[in-house]
Amino acid sequence: MMNESRTKQPTRRRRADGEISRQRILDAATEIAAERGYEGTSIGAVSAKCGLPASSIYWHFKDKDDLIAAVIERSFGSWLTAWEMPTDLSDPDEAFASLCRRIAKGLQDSPDFIRIGLMLALERRPVEPRGREMFFQARDNVYQRLVETARTWTPELTDADVRQLATYALAGADGLFIAKEIGGDTVDLIAMFELHAHAVYALAQRLSAQRDPR
Repeated sequence: MMNESRTKQPTRRRRADGEISRQRILDAATEIAAERGYEGTSIGAVSAKCGLPASSIYWHFKDKDDLIAAVIERSFGSWLTAWEMPTDLSDPDEAFASLCRRIAKGLQDSPDFIRIGLMLALERRPVEPRGREMFFQARDNVYQRLVETARTWTPELTDADVRQLATYALAGADGLFIAKEIGGDTVDLIAMFELHAHAVYALAQRLSAQRDPR
């Protein structure tokens, strides 16, 4: 029993150390990619930033593409915690605005997936990086959540209406994030998202009234 206990402790410690190293690598890659983009990010630059040898980076990630994809996945996972759908639908307009305020706050806290993802989305390469695919998967996740929200609050809408509304809401969110990146502190992202939420909800109600035969 004593030998077994001694064996388990070093194993647990190695796993903990490995996870700490992985997070250091991701932190460094996030900072570099946000400043220099995909092309400007290299394993050598990440190694210099995090203080770990390149061999340690390759132990966790097979290449730069795999590393950037992991950066996007981690940031998106952190931001996704803001998506807690309101249960009180007595005032759907305010409920949606409350959700969008949380989403905006989440973007301020974890902006890397959308910042890096938008850069990748606007670039074209013969072989698309996995990070771009990861970003599109994240966007599709958000799109489906918007579709579900629209169907819950405005069941009168057709499938085409719902898709159009979700696309409009997502495009507006992209634009507001870019405006924040350009304008910095002059742009109140949370206030802008709240305004966007009310505009989207008003559009949903107008479409719903057009579809309701009463």
